[in-house]
Amino acid sequence: MAKDQNQNYEEFVKGLWRDNPVFVQVLGMCPMLAVTNSAINALTMGLATFFVLVGSSFLVSSLKQFIPKQVRISSFIIIIATFVTVIDYTLLALMPKVHKELGAFIPLIVANCMILGRQEAFASRNTVKLAVMDAMGMASGFMIALFTLGAIREILGDGALFGVKLFGDNFEPWIIMILPPGGFLTLGLILLCFNWFTVRKQQFLEKVAAAERSGA
Repeated sequence: MAKDQNQNYEEFVKGLWRDNPVFVQVLGMCPMLAVTNSAINALTMGLATFFVLVGSSFLVSSLKQFIPKQVRISSFIIIIATFVTVIDYTLLALMPKVHKELGAFIPLIVANCMILGRQEAFASRNTVKLAVMDAMGMASGFMIALFTLGAIREILGDGALFGVKLFGDNFEPWIIMILPPGGFLTLGLILLCFNWFTVRKQQFLEKVAAAERSGA
């Protein structure tokens, strides 16, 4: 029981940091740069991707024994497209303004290589529970990355977060931050910080391991 819980935990947390789909695998760059000019757009895209990835992973893992290997990719795409259609019409009905701003990037979730990659590499080869935990972790990591970029760009580019002004009238917005160059610049700086922390963590672990070996 404890072993299963540890495995479920590992499958979930790996997507948050160690195998983060954006900061480590550098996947999903189109929505990452295109829809993160505001926090609400970034969060909505993250939640939509979360729904599609978790739902498709659950269904692929449940039906893997019934899907012929010859048509598995086509089957995965059909399953993913079904969930994308559901979230597309849901956003259109509940959040028409945000849906209009996201535009074609909601239907393009079908082409997100992170989602299809998780179906081929993990969901189709593991149990339903592990597939769902993996999908939740990867989708959460993707959503965190989107929101981080969107929040930074909106705060610096508009002086607001979720449309709420954070600074006084004297604040001069950095307009470039809500333009395409601002997305590239912000993402580059975030990747730099992420890699710096990763290297520092690895160096710390190596020092601890060396100290333990010398003490032994």
